[in-house]
Amino acid sequence: MMNADYDVVIIGGGMVGNTLACALGDSDLKVAMIEARPAEMEWPPESIGMRVSAITAASQQIFTALGAWEAMSAMRISPFREMQVWDAEGNGAVHFDSAEIGQDKLGHIIENRVIQAALTQRVAAFDNVELRCPEQLEDLDTRGELAQLQLKEGGTISARLVIGADGANSRVRQHAGIETDGWPYHQSGIVTTVQTQLPHQETAWQRFMPTGPLAFLPLNNGGCSIVWSTTPEHADELLALSDEEFLIALSHASEHRLGNVTEVGQRGAFPLNRQHAKTYIGNHLALIGDAAHTIHPLAGQGVNLGLLDAAALAEVLLNAHAKGRAIGATHILRRYERWRKGDNLIMMTAMDGFKKLFGSEALSLKWLRNEGLSITDKLPLLKNQIMLHAMGYKGDLPALARYAAT
Repeated sequence: MMNADYDVVIIGGGMVGNTLACALGDSDLKVAMIEARPAEMEWPPESIGMRVSAITAASQQIFTALGAWEAMSAMRISPFREMQVWDAEGNGAVHFDSAEIGQDKLGHIIENRVIQAALTQRVAAFDNVELRCPEQLEDLDTRGELAQLQLKEGGTISARLVIGADGANSRVRQHAGIETDGWPYHQSGIVTTVQTQLPHQETAWQRFMPTGPLAFLPLNNGGCSIVWSTTPEHADELLALSDEEFLIALSHASEHRLGNVTEVGQRGAFPLNRQHAKTYIGNHLALIGDAAHTIHPLAGQGVNLGLLDAAALAEVLLNAHAKGRAIGATHILRRYERWRKGDNLIMMTAMDGFKKLFGSEALSLKWLRNEGLSITDKLPLLKNQIMLHAMGYKGDLPALARYAAT
């Protein structure tokens, strides 16, 4: 067997790439992580990052098992215990309460930079993981016995396995010639942070409108993070408004559920697309996170799917390595793909179904979704199953994500 510079090279040091690096830490695999931009490690204590993630209980368990949760908790995490969902065009509504399934919370809202900083700190503690930053992948050849990577700064390195954790526009996926299925949603997601007249009550509030859902996600400073999905044209109009005009528009769009929106931070927007890699693996290669799949953010599941990818792939690799098997072999990597691809596709399809159902102006579908919300709200067993699935208590979970459900 040829000697490689590294056993595993992870391209992309975002939340998902860092999680995989931590999961492979303290093993005898030699790991490198290639990342173009240093993580943001410090910021004014009163500031709130524009981008946040809704972290499930399963993802929390992964972070806890990897030793990163304590650092996140020390920075800022915002639990939410309830969720209120309603239709803008009818009386349908459903209320989810974690107490109904014997839990103290449904999940946490956490700034992406908090997650990133905690994981970056944790990666630095592992002797077998090397962070090469700033660095970029220039070229990749996986045809030989080892993968050969041409880096922008560091010349050529070799690896037994290359992991694409480099986002929706993955260069690893492109170099490998892996095609994707998907389509644009013709929506943009506006993100910002706000203060409201009434307290958020540690509740996530989501209103479904024909142009897309509007979510108020509770933060522990009393404010909320906003994700407002709407048409690209409307998003441009909203971004062009003054702060005062935007506050009025947002208060109206939320039906004043939290009173008037009184303060707004910096606003940004990003296009929403569905994308799914036709295969998650290649010769000496695997894709995780957004490099493998992007999903509509209406249920906040995107990063959680990526974290499960990372935990599942790490489990497959460590088990294979412990048995003396080649971690870059296709039949080993196929186990990871079989484990994760079907589950990810089910979630993506479900989100597409919700988007189409709640975005339709057809009278029959308006009636159906309003009746569906109202009926769901009156069926505790169904509501409880929905909550358990959303929290990550259900399904074929990797060992890092498993815990005893009560």
